[in-house]
Amino acid sequence: ETNGSDGAKNILTKDEIANCDGIIVAAEKKIETARFDGKPVLFTRVDDGIHKPEELIRKITSGEVPAFHAEGGAQAAEDASATDSFGRSLYKNLMNGVSHMLPFVVGGGIMIALAFLLDDYSINPANFGMNTPVAAFFKTVGGAAFGYMLPILAGFIAMSIADRPGLVVGFVGGSMAAAGTSFATIAGTADPVSSGFLGALLAGFVGGYFMLAFEKLCEKLPRSLEGIKPILLYPVVGVLFMGLFMCAFGPIVGALNTGLTGFLSSLGGTSKILLGAVLGGMMSIDMGGPFNKAAYVFGTAALASGNYEVMAAVMVGGMVPPIAIALSTTFCPKKWTPDERRNGIVNYIMGLCFVTEGAIPYAAADPLRVLPSCVIGAALSGALSMTFGCALRAPHGGIFVFPVVDHAVMYCVALAVGSVVGAVILSLLKKTRTEE
Repeated sequence: ETNGSDGAKNILTKDEIANCDGIIVAAEKKIETARFDGKPVLFTRVDDGIHKPEELIRKITSGEVPAFHAEGGAQAAEDASATDSFGRSLYKNLMNGVSHMLPFVVGGGIMIALAFLLDDYSINPANFGMNTPVAAFFKTVGGAAFGYMLPILAGFIAMSIADRPGLVVGFVGGSMAAAGTSFATIAGTADPVSSGFLGALLAGFVGGYFMLAFEKLCEKLPRSLEGIKPILLYPVVGVLFMGLFMCAFGPIVGALNTGLTGFLSSLGGTSKILLGAVLGGMMSIDMGGPFNKAAYVFGTAALASGNYEVMAAVMVGGMVPPIAIALSTTFCPKKWTPDERRNGIVNYIMGLCFVTEGAIPYAAADPLRVLPSCVIGAALSGALSMTFGCALRAPHGGIFVFPVVDHAVMYCVALAVGSVVGAVILSLLKKTRTEE
């Protein structure tokens, strides 16, 4: 069963769960586990699920893992190496918010980018994106989707922490962060200053942990009040707390957000190129893992604040690894196994579609050679993108959104140069195989 950004697939049936020896959950986000009640359940990291499947299966079949009980009793066993630290718990909650946010960002961002592509700048430069009816349609629809980015992010972070009671609290906090609501704006003595992405993150985590604490406090109430907690106490107290919190602390975070936006806008020369190289390299370090996601989240945050060059560097850096590997398998076939050569063709498509994860099987099989090569190529592409002043208003789409990139030709050059350099380094590092 997979639980990716496109939802759960190949969902386990009741019969499959009833007849299995145990369940291994290799995930970076929370999933619904009540259905596994009474079965041995082992929680572990995604990379352990990829690299150590035999060891995990042995733990289940040997009886080392106790039965999981959804309500009370023994809890699900955790692999010793997978015990969640506070930092890892924060990361998993953040990823829950990001994974739910991405469809709104991608759908809305591409619609907005199409609006700029289809509009006529000369009609009214101040109204660019809304000058023609077709452009206005795409801009309006895209804006409606993109506008939900911060509430969805905060809502699902809070929900990951405190389950369903956290959703409304986080959603309200994210909406207030986007609107820049404060005591001063309510009184009419100040203009709203959006706290943006940072404010939504704060609202999600603070709201989630507040509701978690409040739920524990409500456990002491009489059982006769059990029915009114989820429909009255949780939403009213939670929304009231979040309103007070965001009105008090929103302006502070808003000032930080404004400062960050100004800092990104003021970057020039070497600083800008270095930022592009770092973000491009991060997209390739773990290809879908924490570093990759951190760079992508930073890109979407910059996009939300109006800085489009950062997103361009992030996307081109994420496209390089699969293409570099595909080039190496095509032009240096003796370095690769027959299966790797066949799968290399697929990596052309995955790379062009901005699916960095296509490089994971190759990186897992030979990390010491594949990862450095891809990181260097991706960092070079990110740096060149910044050097050429490329800007991207869409947060995803790969080659399909290249028409809406500022300086699209030079963006293609940045992608090509980074991919070729990565492929050359990889081919030099790989040893020629001796066919049996």
